[in-house]
This record gives sequence, structure tokens and C-alpha cells, in this order.
Amino acid sequence: MIVLSLAKISEKHRTGLRERYPHLTFVFCRNMDEAKPYINKTEILLTFGSDLTAELISQAYQLKWIMVLSAGIEKMPSNAINERNIMVTNAKGIHKYPMAEYAMSMLMQINRSAKQLIANENANKWDHSVRMQELTGKTMLIAGAGSIGQEVARLARAFRMNVYGVSRSGRSTEYFDRIVKQDVFKSMLPEADYVVSVLPSTAETKDFFTYDHFRKMPDHAVFLNMGRGGVVREDTILKAVHTGEIAHAVLDVFEEEPLPENHPFWQEENVTVTPHLSGVSPFYQKRALEIFEENLRTYLNGGTHYVNKIDITRGY
Repeated sequence: MIVLSLAKISEKHRTGLRERYPHLTFVFCRNMDEAKPYINKTEILLTFGSDLTAELISQAYQLKWIMVLSAGIEKMPSNAINERNIMVTNAKGIHKYPMAEYAMSMLMQINRSAKQLIANENANKWDHSVRMQELTGKTMLIAGAGSIGQEVARLARAFRMNVYGVSRSGRSTEYFDRIVKQDVFKSMLPEADYVVSVLPSTAETKDFFTYDHFRKMPDHAVFLNMGRGGVVREDTILKAVHTGEIAHAVLDVFEEEPLPENHPFWQEENVTVTPHLSGVSPFYQKRALEIFEENLRTYLNGGTHYVNKIDITRGY
């Protein structure tokens, strides 16, 4: 059985996989050109997803399982995969710790005026009048109550915040004071000091946030998006900032990445731009491969209960 990896995996992890599963043939490739001779014999494929095409799927005659070593699958050829009934699993959940820490660190920087303090330090300027705020007692609304949203909520609760959530089901979830369905969350926006989006990229979440949503937020509200850029139009965010509907936007994801050098976001004082790194962690690969190995043992033993099995038609 050939297990083909199109993802960059460290030598330490390659060696470990080969030692633990000596009866499997692991092939590690740096790019698609290297992988082509093995595609038609591959049964299990490890990938980040963006390098897959419908043509490649058509050539992978023996492919039964795709393990995506990331959470996003929006760039994958879903129709071709669905037609072949190929199982897809992903690494959902491994990002929750770094992304939750990112969210809280960004909000704390804004509350404690970190940009101004750094500018003052660089200018040798002692200014005791810089505005300081607290998270304690504030209200956070998290759009997306999955594993990442729950970890953000857990940390927010540690700051004694009120935490509301938005999900498709509206089902009660740990660490949230209240969760509502997507179709009624507008009513909660006037209470939200912070709105954090960790929504995935699906047909349902395309342009999810509208200008009307920003109008309903308090004018001191902060909007943070670390899910997917497509959930809100960038001109909508700019308009909300320019008109004072919100005080600040923190953006880690964008409609076009990398963000062009001439994009107006770079020059906005009340927009913080980070280069899609909220999920970056030195433990990323280790955690992703732990999920892969758990599913690999299930696969080899003929099991049916897989971690993070994806409905490719729905995108999550």
C-alpha cells in the first residue's frame, strides 16, 4: 500500500512513520512533478489541498483516502472527489491553541494601545495619557462555535468576559454563555464589544458579514477575522472603519493573499494586518500527524469512526 505525501514533512516525522508502519510504503515528494510516477498507485494521500486538481484525481485510480493537513478544503476539486467517493479527513482542531492565543493577544494590544506605545518608545516619548482599556466585563461574540471558537471562548471567560456564540445549530456549547443560530445573531450585535470570526469558507458563509451588521455594532467595537477572508467584503470593512461604525478591525485573512502592497488596509490606522499566521505553531506538524495516525490505525483495522471526516459537498 502506497502512502503518498505532497506535504512538506520533517525527516524526523518521516522516519517515525516508516518505523511505526514498516508494512506500508511511504513516498514523500516535494512537488507534483516528483509525485506523478506514484499517483496511479497511491491509496492514501497526504496534502495541504491546494495542489490537487480534478485531472490528478482522475489519474489516482487506487486513491481511497485524502488526509488534508490543514483545516481548509475550499480549494480542492470537490466534485471529482465526490464522484469517486474518496474519503476526506482534515486537521481541524489543531489550530485552536495558537489561534485563540492570537485572538486574545490582538485584542489586548488594542485595549492597551500597543501601537501607540511602540511609536512613543521609538520616539523616546514619555506619554502617560495613552488610553488604556480592560477586557474584564466586556462582551465577545464569536461567529463559529467549533473547536477554535470554543478555545477562544475559554480564554475570554478567563478574562471574565461575557461570551456569546453563533453557529448553524444554535446548540449550547461549553464556555459560551449563550449560542444562537446564524439567522438571528443580528440581535446580539449591539451588545458586542468584540466580534471574532472563525467561520470556514463555504457557500453559506460567503459575504456572511454585511455593512448592516457593522452598523448594529457599538461604535467602539473591534472586529477580528481569522477564519476566512471571503466571509466579508474588504470594501465593507473599510467603509465600516471610515464611517466610525466600528473602532478597529484586526485581519489575518483576506480575499486575495498575499495582500497586495498597494492595498488600503496597510495605511489604515484603525486596521491591523497580519499575514495569515494566526494558526502558526511549532507544534503544527506534530498535531496534524497525530490525527493522521489515529485515522490510519482505524483505516488499517477496517474501522468506520474517523476523526474529522469531511462532507466534501458541504465543505466541512
